[in-house]
Amino acid sequence: MTPFEIYKKAHENKYAIGQFNVSTLEAVKAVVRVAKELNASVIIGTSENEAKYLGMKNIADIIENARQEMGLPIVLNLDHGKSLEKVKEAIGVGYNAVHFDGSALPLEENIAITKEIVEYAHSKNILVEGEIGHLQGSSSVIKETIDIKEGDLTSPEQVANFVKVTGIDSLGTALGNFHGMYSKEVGGEEKIDLERLKKIRQATETFLVLHGGSGINREQVKEAIQIGIVKINVNTELRVAFRRGLEKALKEKPEEVVPYRLFPILIDEIGSVVKEDISFFGSEGKLI
Repeated sequence: MTPFEIYKKAHENKYAIGQFNVSTLEAVKAVVRVAKELNASVIIGTSENEAKYLGMKNIADIIENARQEMGLPIVLNLDHGKSLEKVKEAIGVGYNAVHFDGSALPLEENIAITKEIVEYAHSKNILVEGEIGHLQGSSSVIKETIDIKEGDLTSPEQVANFVKVTGIDSLGTALGNFHGMYSKEVGGEEKIDLERLKKIRQATETFLVLHGGSGINREQVKEAIQIGIVKINVNTELRVAFRRGLEKALKEKPEEVVPYRLFPILIDEIGSVVKEDISFFGSEGKLI
């Protein structure tokens, strides 16, 4: 199945595909293992920094090996690519989906670059996600309240023209969500503007994407999927699980120095998060 076919099936059947960002081989193993166990489509994402750490060609080869070994149509997506050059690099080494984030640019410049990227990517049969509206935060535990302003949010009035002119396949939306999740000290959950999402859905038939999935209120996520979200990005939850698993492994085996005897514990910890998300997003058992 191609990424487009995977998104289309999710859209038609009212469930969402999880994009799980990775920066270690252990995270890749956790995501792929759970996807196989649950018979679910998954997207593995890397930001530019994650791709730089792993090696863009390295991660593309690892994912292709996983596809062959596990028999899974894994989507590999460049997350928040910032330039045509990085998008071309990702496509060149084997990514089969790309996300250009021009949301910090003036709208007309965002449209122009996104359109150029779409033309190039579509010539290679690669799915493209664009974005309007700005997401604050970073994929970490956030220790102070984020102030989201009206100007940060995706404007339903701009959506139809943006999609039509650029030709994107999917649209990243800013609905009050942000990257990261609040610490226990701050408390609370992200809240998203579901009425805005409904207006965006009415403005376009393109696939809709929800970023910052780690900290959003679960009931709102469920409703967002019914409105039309087909892809939900998760990163911070996996990073927190990685650290939690590593601490657990070192506590259980304080004298152990062999990495491959420690890492299965943290792979399981990451896997438990992935399993919960896949089940919640409704994609379990939907691969075939």
